[in-house]
Amino acid sequence: MFASIVYVLAFLAHLAEWVALRAVTVKEPALASVGAPSAELSGAESAGAVPPPDNSEVFGRIGLALTVLGCLLHFSGLVSRGLASDPVRVPWGNMYEFTLAGTFGVSVMYLVLMKRHHLRWMGVIVTGFLVVVLMLDQLVLYQDAGPLVPALHSYWLVIHVLAAVIASGAFAVGALALTLFLVKDRATRRGTVRAGGYLSRLPSLEALERVGYRVNAFGFPIWTFAALVAGPIWAEYAWGSYWNWDPKEVWAFITWVIYAAYLHARATAGWKGKAASVIALVGFASLLFNFVGINFFFGSGSLHSYAGG
Repeated sequence: MFASIVYVLAFLAHLAEWVALRAVTVKEPALASVGAPSAELSGAESAGAVPPPDNSEVFGRIGLALTVLGCLLHFSGLVSRGLASDPVRVPWGNMYEFTLAGTFGVSVMYLVLMKRHHLRWMGVIVTGFLVVVLMLDQLVLYQDAGPLVPALHSYWLVIHVLAAVIASGAFAVGALALTLFLVKDRATRRGTVRAGGYLSRLPSLEALERVGYRVNAFGFPIWTFAALVAGPIWAEYAWGSYWNWDPKEVWAFITWVIYAAYLHARATAGWKGKAASVIALVGFASLLFNFVGINFFFGSGSLHSYAGG
């Protein structure tokens, strides 16, 4: 998949961005310490040295441009997958296609929220995540394109899965932000944040936690619609009942309860920071289990077993 190759290049560009930032941080103090007898002279003038060039912005822009290109190719791959089937259909009829759609949601959500919340610092994490998941999807879950099973022939399936993909993309970006928050918080408490390192270049702990909360708060009502409105309507169309106690239905509701608990805890005094972030990450783990684990652990015991591939 060409999108995966472009995401790899985007990951390398963002990695080079952070390496360049670290190089500037390390060299600037060294230049400042080389013979500066007078405060009127700059370090470069007094030492006869030229300040190190900062290439981080160039690498960052390249990484962002490649991520946009990868997202466009990702979308083209999804469209091609649907067109390759006979008859033409939506491209989420099995786990391979669900994963393609889910990772596309992560990519789109990151790009949409990047400018508003200044998320380019997450570029190396998001592109790395996309590369790993798409690689596993191709190696483990790949299936040839084929027709949909009868239960999937409904426009409510399109609405249900589309909403779930958008919400999952938001939850993934939120989970990455909160993971970085917890890692930096622990390193800060231990005094192990290195000057010029990745953690030192991240936003403040408050900003990281706030980004995670806002993105999760954005995704929650969309997940509510996907899991508790569109899903049951589709279930009634496919199986004649709004609720069948199917493992995937139950686990989608469990995921909803966990995120509801997180948002409630986050809005309650004393539950900001580490405690609330852990609840959100438990919610994301529940989402992943619902997305993948149900198919492997319950198999034919689920009405959604056709999605296991």
